Amino acid sequence: MGLSKVEKWVPGARWLRGYTGRSAVADVIAGITVGLTVLPQGLAYATLAGLEPQYGLYSAFMGGVVYAVLGGCREVTIGPTALLSLMTSRHTGLGGTSGPHLAILLCFLAGIVECLMALLRLGALVDLISTPVTVGFTSATAVIIGASQLKGLLGLKGGGGSGFIATMQTVFTKADQIRLPDAALGICSIGILLLLRKLKDFKAPENATQRKRIFYGSLWLIGTSRNALLVFFTSLGAYSAAQSGKTPFILTGTVRSGLPDVSLPPFSTTRAGTNGTLVEMDFKDMLSELGASIALVPIIAVLGNVAISKAFGGSGIDATRELFALSLSNILGSFFSSMPVTGSFSRSAVNHASGVRSPIGGIYTGALVILALSLLTPYFHYIPRAALSAVIISAVIFMIEYEVIRPLWRCSRRELLPGAITFILSLWLGVEIGLLAGVVADLGFLVYRAARPALIVERSVTMSGMEYILVRPRHSYLYFPAIEWVRNGISKAVKEHGKAPVVLDCRNLHEFDFTAARGLGDLHKELAASSVILVLLGPPKEVTSVLKGAINIAISEAPNDAELDRQLQEIRSENAKNEMKEVVVPLLNANELDNNLGDRST
Repeated sequence: MGLSKVEKWVPGARWLRGYTGRSAVADVIAGITVGLTVLPQGLAYATLAGLEPQYGLYSAFMGGVVYAVLGGCREVTIGPTALLSLMTSRHTGLGGTSGPHLAILLCFLAGIVECLMALLRLGALVDLISTPVTVGFTSATAVIIGASQLKGLLGLKGGGGSGFIATMQTVFTKADQIRLPDAALGICSIGILLLLRKLKDFKAPENATQRKRIFYGSLWLIGTSRNALLVFFTSLGAYSAAQSGKTPFILTGTVRSGLPDVSLPPFSTTRAGTNGTLVEMDFKDMLSELGASIALVPIIAVLGNVAISKAFGGSGIDATRELFALSLSNILGSFFSSMPVTGSFSRSAVNHASGVRSPIGGIYTGALVILALSLLTPYFHYIPRAALSAVIISAVIFMIEYEVIRPLWRCSRRELLPGAITFILSLWLGVEIGLLAGVVADLGFLVYRAARPALIVERSVTMSGMEYILVRPRHSYLYFPAIEWVRNGISKAVKEHGKAPVVLDCRNLHEFDFTAARGLGDLHKELAASSVILVLLGPPKEVTSVLKGAINIAISEAPNDAELDRQLQEIRSENAKNEMKEVVVPLLNANELDNNLGDRST
């Protein structure tokens, strides 16, 4: 079987065409570099999700393998993200075994929903989420995630809920319990990470020597692997202190060694009861607990993954295939105790900058994660929580897209409102409600525009001097919610400009429905009763066909301005004849009456 046939069933096989040893080396380098990024992030995101740290690593290797087989963009890396971790954390605080089990089941169900979306080609649903709503959502999420890490950053323990307001209340009410070593370590770690991030911007000049290229390459590597370096050195410091019998920092604690057990996702679990006992949860109870997240998590995952694929792969990316690859990453990942995953923009950017040649680099990243699970987990015990909190905060800071506000204010202030609604409600009531409210507000504006189309009404004159009232819709559609608005607009124009012929400019009108056609027929009757002529200027075939099928009366049509001029002249001539008849006929009748009376008298 040829490679082309293999590609039909395994789309990722196309990367093997022309794959050379140099490409393999480039993928190995990129895979290891991304692995150095995902290791500390995985541990941190699992903590953010309310899970034990190893679950972040469980989520970091299967996605790379699946995407290498099915993916269409070489830069995309699949794994845990801050946003999905935050959404998962809403269901992991019930105690018992429910936390990990709910996260794994959510991963499985999200994959099933994504698979259904791929089969039904519903990936376009993400187009309903506009850029301002997306910006408001991601910015609010970044603020919530950053706030959620303040307790770990400052060494605070327990207390408070998971929401933004509850978290901030906890931080302020427990400010006297801040641990200075943790706070100092956390704040210094953020500063160091932000400084090291700048090292990625240094690039070797085009005419640089080999030694300078190595130097600049080393700077870039340090900047890229800054999270891993920070975790390594802070863990080394905590380990040295522990050997001296000191524990200045709150540590991550025990991380389970080895690979996860391969098993079906859990369809039942236990949670903590009110009196400290464990309460059984069946599949129905677990679905009830996950609630709207079953639909919202895959939508957010798809939104992020498609955006990353288009950013790096351009318009040639097949959204359905990307959706299918993401769905299998979650479904198969749930068999390895993974929480929900999607494409990571930060790690994809690292992958791109590392010179990756194909998604096969994700396999090497997964291999590094598996190696870490097998050999390094005993040392993860010494990672300070403040360092992991610093990793998360320094990553989500750049998710706050405040730079979009100024261009939106300049060009479309109306679009700021859905974004503001999304941002405020996400902080106040939760990200799910905030996103839903933003989408509803956006759709409300779209419906309003369809129901209240802008009309240009003006008195105009043809080339021969024929006056008429020109009504021009500014949109290319006219649907049933708008027909009453258009009728009222034309009636007001007739009252304002007199009983001149009304010309509805249909040259840019390409979408017309049955109700709008019936309404236009009623308008024609109303105007005719007032002796006002209605003419359609340049109606396309789509409009005329709907009119013929919807109404039984013929409305005058003029294909162009010249024909409009001719028809208006004919209408004026016809009106003049009718006016003459109104004068002449009564006179003739009067003369005939006089003659008859004269004959009788004779």
